[in-house]
Amino acid sequence: MKTPLVIFDLDGTLVDTAPDLIDSLNHTIAAADLQPVAYEDITHLVGQGVRMMIARAFHLRNTPLDDDLAGRLFDRFMAHYKANMPGKSKVYPGVIDCLDRLACAGVRLAVCTNKLEELALPLMQGLGLASRFDVITGGDTFAVRKPDAGHILGTIEKAGADPACSIMIGDSINDILAAQNARIGSIAVSFGYSDVPVVDLNADIVIDHFDDLTVQVIRQMI
Repeated sequence: MKTPLVIFDLDGTLVDTAPDLIDSLNHTIAAADLQPVAYEDITHLVGQGVRMMIARAFHLRNTPLDDDLAGRLFDRFMAHYKANMPGKSKVYPGVIDCLDRLACAGVRLAVCTNKLEELALPLMQGLGLASRFDVITGGDTFAVRKPDAGHILGTIEKAGADPACSIMIGDSINDILAAQNARIGSIAVSFGYSDVPVVDLNADIVIDHFDDLTVQVIRQMI
């Protein structure tokens, strides 16, 4: 059997980044006199990158957003977020033990996130995660991003792996759809930022904790 490749989403899957995303978003939209968003809004805001998060915040507040303002707010968000990372972001319970367990069994690891590379890489470095992964791709690594299959397939190619032996793990419809579009196995985590019940994402498996992600589960899926 070829070496398995397990691909993880980042925000809401490996790392709980919601506190810092909300802090930076509220810092950003305050410049436009918008009322702050709350933690409960996170599932409606994240998943398609910074620009979309800002646009969704404006939509949430029923406020128009023109391109010029959007560009200036994007720069404001990026400066604040980068200056404060890793901030309050923390890996989810069981992540480190899971990564150790898979790596010890010879399973290769990758990250495929819609977060921009210039945000994803320093965040993972700051949390001591980056060196654990063979490949890390962001929302600007390729011309497409999740749920486009090309994002996952490009990640697999960069890892020198085989799609038939690859699995995607994520918390949102973008992750599971991307896996389905790439025709690879998918696992959904129940503790992330999905705006719909994860059971409705039609992933092959749903896990409630990273203790549930065993080598046996991976090998059974491929």
